[in-house]
Amino acid sequence: MSNTLLRVHPSELKIPYEYKRKRSCCMQLTNKTNQYVAFKVKTTNPRKYSVRHACGILPPRSSCDITVTMQAPVEMLSDYHCKDKFLVQSVAVGYGATMRDFVPELFTKAPGRVIEEFKLRVVYVAANPPSPVPEEEEEEEEDASPQSEVMSHGVKMTSVFDAVTVSNIMH
Repeated sequence: MSNTLLRVHPSELKIPYEYKRKRSCCMQLTNKTNQYVAFKVKTTNPRKYSVRHACGILPPRSSCDITVTMQAPVEMLSDYHCKDKFLVQSVAVGYGATMRDFVPELFTKAPGRVIEEFKLRVVYVAANPPSPVPEEEEEEEEDASPQSEVMSHGVKMTSVFDAVTVSNIMH
């Protein structure tokens, strides 16, 4: 069944996965009609995700952004496989409807009421994509932190390697 009321973009939620760090992603809902459309966003794992604007009413031809935030993971992953899903339900409502008209019964099947559903799967992506820099150089760069800065002849060095090189040249 194709969605005639709302366009949901993107078609899957790509959430950066980072151990012990809360991360978010966005989706956009666009009302494709000349009617007011009520929507509701559900997930298979409500303890793991919070949704800002989990429900609402979109005027004709308007859009809104939905922010999905994943709670900070407490374990490392060996792979980025995720079975979590989201469901966006939508239904046409009366002209000029506001959130005061929003009631849970809008999404209950009834004769003459068409409730459209759009499913999105969650895809974890690496929060810090691997660098194209070879690993040996990468380790030295990681040593370069404000705590490891070296002063040599009044010149501030940002890594031990640089400090040794400049120090040898200056002597």
